[in-house]
Formats: sequence, structure tokens, C-alpha cells
Amino acid sequence: MESDSRIPIVLVVGRAKTGKTTLVVKLVSIFKARGIRVATIKHHPHDFEIDREGKDTYRHKQAGAVLTMIASPSKMAMVKDLDEELRLQELVEQFVRDVDLVIAEGFKGEPFPKIEVYDPRDEPPATIGDPNLLAVLCDMPLDAGVPLFKRDDARSVADLIAERVLRKGNPGSPKG
Repeated sequence: MESDSRIPIVLVVGRAKTGKTTLVVKLVSIFKARGIRVATIKHHPHDFEIDREGKDTYRHKQAGAVLTMIASPSKMAMVKDLDEELRLQELVEQFVRDVDLVIAEGFKGEPFPKIEVYDPRDEPPATIGDPNLLAVLCDMPLDAGVPLFKRDDARSVADLIAERVLRKGNPGSPKG
């Protein structure tokens, strides 16, 4: 299957330690059980290293390879140097294949449907007023102008994503 820029994309956003990763993991499990193939993309605002010192691919990269891949019969991974950060749509178009849904953690400035995980001990939710905000997860009453779910209610969030993102025409297209 070729990459399709119309693959639906939904963002899970929120401040650090609010439960974004926990929600993403639960959503992936729920969608997998429903037969929906999910890709996840995690935004990291700083440089990162996923390889281990001394491993062959690490040595390839340290020697100057601008792209290093490792492949086995069941999976592959790639580390590629970038001159500038890629936008989420570019990442999906260039690298995502054979999936029904992309769930991206972070990327809150991107114009895609968003679910915010909010801890009321933090400042007000970052996405209030964002036209792409689908729902807020918070364990206290909150007037967000969108559906509000408890932070552990991943099943209802998955239902909302299925209804509002997966069943719409081209929900992977940026809005705004």
C-alpha cells in the first residue's frame, strides 16, 4: 500500500506527566482489538538517541552515515539525520504505510483533531478555543466547550475518535 496523505491523524496533547502516553497505549490496544491498524508518532522537543553504544548501527551512525536502518524478518527501524524538523503531515506522507489511523503524541501546534489530557493542578488547558479540539480528559468538571471524559475513560475516547475522525471523509487533512 502506498502512503496516503489522507490517513486520519489524531493528536493526544497535554503537559508533561498528565497521562498522554498512558492514553495512547490504551487507545492503540482498543483499536487493535477492533481490527484498526494504528501507527503512533511521538514528538520529542529535544535531540534523542535510540541506538545503543557499541551496536553495529550505532557505529555506522557515529562513522557519519546520514541514514541508518536495521531490518529483520519481522520489523525494521531507521535513524535519519534531519536538516530541519519535519511537520507531522510530512512524517506521515514519507514514512507511514499500511495503517488506518495515526495517533501522534504531542505536536499540539499542528492543525489536526486533538484530545487534551489535562491535570487541573496545571494552568488552564492549552487547547481551549482551538477549532481542532475534540475532547478534554480531566477528572474534575471543566467547561471546555467540547466533550469531557475522565482521564481513565479511554474506551469513550476511542468511540469519539471512531465517530469523528475515522468515519469522516478526509480527517487526516489539516484544518485551520
